[in-house]
Amino acid sequence: MNTLIRNGRVLLDNEINTDVDLLINDIGIIVAQDNLEAQADVVIDANQQLVLPGIVDLHGDAFERQMLPRPKVHFPTDMALLETDRQMMINGITTAFHGVTYSWETGLRGRDSAIKVIEHVEKLRDRLICDTRIHLRWETYNLEGENDLANWLINDRISLLAFNDHMQDIRNDIESNDHKLSTLYARSGLTALAYHELFEKTDSRASEVPAAIARLAAIAYEKNIPCASHDDPDKATRHWFNDNHVSISEFPVNEDVAKLCRELKNPIILGAPNVVRGGSHCNRISASYAVCQELCDVLTSDYFYPSMLLAIFMLMEQHDLGIADVWPLISSNAADAALLFDRGVISNHKRADIIFIDDSNPKLPEVTKSFIGGKLVYSLNRS
Repeated sequence: MNTLIRNGRVLLDNEINTDVDLLINDIGIIVAQDNLEAQADVVIDANQQLVLPGIVDLHGDAFERQMLPRPKVHFPTDMALLETDRQMMINGITTAFHGVTYSWETGLRGRDSAIKVIEHVEKLRDRLICDTRIHLRWETYNLEGENDLANWLINDRISLLAFNDHMQDIRNDIESNDHKLSTLYARSGLTALAYHELFEKTDSRASEVPAAIARLAAIAYEKNIPCASHDDPDKATRHWFNDNHVSISEFPVNEDVAKLCRELKNPIILGAPNVVRGGSHCNRISASYAVCQELCDVLTSDYFYPSMLLAIFMLMEQHDLGIADVWPLISSNAADAALLFDRGVISNHKRADIIFIDDSNPKLPEVTKSFIGGKLVYSLNRS
């Protein structure tokens, strides 16, 4: 079925265009062709709303709150994923990478949970509205999970691989008896004593970690699967990862590392909640500042799906930027970093992922329609 979109403010070729119609079908977008109305089965009036490429979210783990909304309160994985899918859709997310952590820990971020999420995403593929993929966040001290991860990469079950290392953070929490320990215990399902014993056993294998990272990064490189390092603390770490084909820097901790990423042409990912909240919740680089200094390529939802849309409009208001300046942070830049060159822009022969935005109140912009793969999947009707 062909759908004609007219009377919108369309982001086209890096500028807003008010005199172009879009004819979309199930497989792509046709822009500014002759005799569009004659080809259309349905005509939709955008009523001067923004017509933009759908949002590509490279790192979202808020689905965990649907699985475990309170400590020891578990809900079925399939139910959680379906509910998450609806949340993402109404927030304009058309391509979603679920940040699934595979840790040495047990419980929510352990092996069984990771496998459940991966399997349920695959089983629910026909029911999920968003194009949903797996961003596997591998805790690098999880050496016993290396074979699992290698097999998942080889069999194309992962679309983005991130290397995480939270060992020093956890050790700092243990040594200071930080209040965050109670969350770790609850998430793992272990007693304090059992958790500490598991941590020490895991930490004792530190010398084996770099070789395991290199092996997995090599497999991903051969499979053309993009890789990211998480929380790069310094330039030496980013250089090492870059040398091992891990080109994306996810949440670099300071400006010096971000500047090195720019020199190395490594995509820089930061969190949209950082923008919305006015800064990092853990005293790291400000995402707003990074955007203005051209030290951020991609914003992600991280732990709060609505943050991506709101962050864009806050950046526009606070820094006198236009939609064409900042929308690529959550569309084309994200798609390119993930090697998804079929989406992220409105253009001939690109995937028809399009959203309408009512920006009459720019402090609370609202998605009113979403097309995914050329199909209208969401429409807000207040009448």
